Amino acid sequence: MIANSSANYLSPEDYLKGEENSPIKHEYIDGNIYAMAGASDAHVTIAGNLFALLRSHVRGTGCRVYMADMKARIESKNTYYYPDVMATCDERDRELDSFKRYPRLIVEVLSEKTEAFDRGDKFADYREIETLTEYVLINQKRQRVDCFRRNSEGLWVLYSYDENSREVHLASVDFTLSMESVYEDVELRPENPASDNQG
Repeated sequence: MIANSSANYLSPEDYLKGEENSPIKHEYIDGNIYAMAGASDAHVTIAGNLFALLRSHVRGTGCRVYMADMKARIESKNTYYYPDVMATCDERDRELDSFKRYPRLIVEVLSEKTEAFDRGDKFADYREIETLTEYVLINQKRQRVDCFRRNSEGLWVLYSYDENSREVHLASVDFTLSMESVYEDVELRPENPASDNQG
């Protein structure tokens, strides 16, 4: 996902202006921009499946679902990310055209290159969003979905689903969907156990 960065500080205003006409997307982290690499067939299919299911589920509720091309703004971190899927139910987001500040749900489809960042620094940044109540990570090599939910005490609790789970529950939007529907048309490519033991 992150391919390269710029050496010079860029203001958020200049970043947003540049993104309007850029042929490739960039994420913005406190003055630096990072070009986003292309995604795999499985990555795009999983994100598309989830977007379609969520879009149908929230229709008529006032919530909106976005896929890939809509930025999430993290004000306290001076950062913009492009989540794979994002849902917002906050009326204030309707006034924002090129990014959203008040998402309730954010989903990232993992890849080997991005998994550590998505689970680490990116999740730490997303936790700064006060309206976010659920952060979902979806594995594209095997059936595994990790849902991190913010509880009433403000702590993030992991709910994990795998190939033995028939359904996945997204509490933030009160939606239960089948694991099969998440991975519909996805050709799973199991990781090589031998390579997992190296380094």
